[in-house]
This record gives sequence, structure tokens and C-alpha cells, in this order.
Amino acid sequence: MLPTLDARLAAAAELVRPGQPVADIGCDHGKLTAVLAASGRYPKVIGADLRPGPLSKARQTLEHANCQDRAELRLGDGLSVLSAGEVGSIVLAGVSAQTTWEILEKAPWVFTVGGPRIIMIPATRHSELRRWLWTHGFAFVADRPVQAAGRWYAVMAAEYTGERHEPTFSECLLGGTGSWPEGAGYAAWQKAKLPRMRLGVPDGTPLADEIDRLLKEGTGL
Repeated sequence: MLPTLDARLAAAAELVRPGQPVADIGCDHGKLTAVLAASGRYPKVIGADLRPGPLSKARQTLEHANCQDRAELRLGDGLSVLSAGEVGSIVLAGVSAQTTWEILEKAPWVFTVGGPRIIMIPATRHSELRRWLWTHGFAFVADRPVQAAGRWYAVMAAEYTGERHEPTFSECLLGGTGSWPEGAGYAAWQKAKLPRMRLGVPDGTPLADEIDRLLKEGTGL
């Protein structure tokens, strides 16, 4: 039986490049790995995790989905389980923003024009991950807001171009989420954090002015 994906993982699956190998890093129970493998759209599907326990559960998930012969499971830390050029897409789901960029920083081969598409679902600090991606030469393919288990997530896909961008606070706050039907709900959720953010910002600074402007705009975010 094929596992059911929540809104986050379903959105991530839609962003994987078809026809190219894909790696699900931090695959946990292997639900996404199994769905990708069962689809038949990818010549190789790799599921990897840092711990043996989740990999054992992922193996069971693949067996229940009857696609264990179409996926390979690897034990290891981050992208160390992959070689340069091995996959066309890498999914990093369910880790923090900082963990996401630390994983990428340890694999210099992802900073290559024409390299893999990186699909991320940061558990926290969406704005900081957007800033890191832009300032390190990545361009967004998608930045989709989704709701799962009662909270908002941003499913991001980015590719390295080498062109660095210094984003504004507003750009980091919302990214490209406004182009999706769920964008208004995500914007309201992000906006609710602004008063608390503002408390730690000195008056008269450019950041304070930008936050004050966003607060005055209200739902016009």
C-alpha cells in the first residue's frame, strides 16, 4: 500500500525534476521515498538518514508499497551519502533552516551552475533560509505556502545560479508565497510575528522602519 503524503511532502514531490535521479535526505519513515520510487518517474531514488532506526522503518515502508527494488537506502550524514552529479534533485524536509544551510555548506558541489535542484521544507526560520539562499547565489524555482497539522510551512525549491541577491526584510518574510492561493493565510501568519520582532530592533534603523511600514499596512502585506 502506498503511503499518503501530507501537504508539505506532496508539494515537495511536485517540485522534483522528472526523469532524473532524486535523493530524499533525512527520509525518516520513507513515505516520500516510497511515493517517488513507486511513481516510476525517476531512474534512481535514494532515501538516506543519519540513524539506522528510521532507515529500518523506511525499508518497511518500501516493502509495504511494493517498491523496494526501485529505491536505495543509505545511512549517513547529510549529503555525504551522495557524489557530485549523482542526482538532479535533493529533498531536505523537516529540518531547521540552519541545519539546511549547514548541510549544503558541507557539499561544495551543490554550488555549481546546472547542479541539483534543492527542495526544502524548513521547520523554522523561513525568512533566514530565504536570505541565505539569495545571498549565496541561489534562485527560487518555487516558494509555496502550505498548511499541515495546523501550522504553516514554506516548501521551497532553489537552484544555484551564482548570482547573489541582497534581499529586503519584506522579501525574506514572504518570498514568493504571494503568488499562491494560500499566500494570504501565510502572510497573516508571518505578520503576526512582527510585533515581537520589532521589540528587539532599535528605533530609527532601516529594519525598524521596514517593520513599522509592514505593521501599518496591516493585511496589505
